[in-house]
Amino acid sequence: MTRPSISAFFPAYNDSGTIASMVVMADRTLRRVSDDYEIIVVNDGSKDHTGEVLSELETLCPSLRVVSHPANRGYAAALRTGFESSTKDLIFYTDGDAQYDVRELELLVPLMTEGVDIVNGYKISRSDPLHRIVIGKIYCWIIKLSFGIRISDGDCDFRLIRRQAFSKMTLGSSSGTICVEMIKSLQDSGMRFAEAPVHHYHRAYGESQFFNFRRLFKTFIDPGALWWRLVVRREARRVPLASDSASPAASSKEEGQKAPG
Repeated sequence: MTRPSISAFFPAYNDSGTIASMVVMADRTLRRVSDDYEIIVVNDGSKDHTGEVLSELETLCPSLRVVSHPANRGYAAALRTGFESSTKDLIFYTDGDAQYDVRELELLVPLMTEGVDIVNGYKISRSDPLHRIVIGKIYCWIIKLSFGIRISDGDCDFRLIRRQAFSKMTLGSSSGTICVEMIKSLQDSGMRFAEAPVHHYHRAYGESQFFNFRRLFKTFIDPGALWWRLVVRREARRVPLASDSASPAASSKEEGQKAPG
């Protein structure tokens, strides 16, 4: 059987302690499941040594392409750049902080059968401090109920998506609610989901960019505006991909951090 072509990308912000292992493990894993792949890291204005680590990795890993934001623009902008920069038939992404094991991409690929458009991971258990687990569960419950999300864990950023699904997917969010909008839009456009259990690990390096008062407040306010736009007004717009323009975007004007996932 013909093996799929895959773009794997990682949004990274101050992830110098983990991004090298993510790239190396992604390269080894992709060799086992694909004959045509690329690895993209979106360096979202990191202030640590992430840029230097990635520069060295580019000389060692031919499959790696780094796209940099000159300043930190938030999780939504990093995801947008990753999607826009991807060129293969399937797009896989997870975060650059190594809380998910990129080798478990091998669990997702066999589930991407002819009748499936998105394979979404779900956390076997969540390895976070108690306050993050509690806030995350509250957030997920609110989102699932208010938006009618049907998959087990819409908060799990470990996804494999058919690139052609983006022709029907709409994204307008400029904050961490972009993941909610992505799942809702894919679901409402008739895309078919499969799910796979994946492991979630303690953060080994760096600090979460989410847990401060301003971002917590924004994360619980933004879904209200998104709900009004998607559920009540049914307004959205399409995200552009690399095929829609002459060159992949390297930046975005949006701000916002990842939701409590």
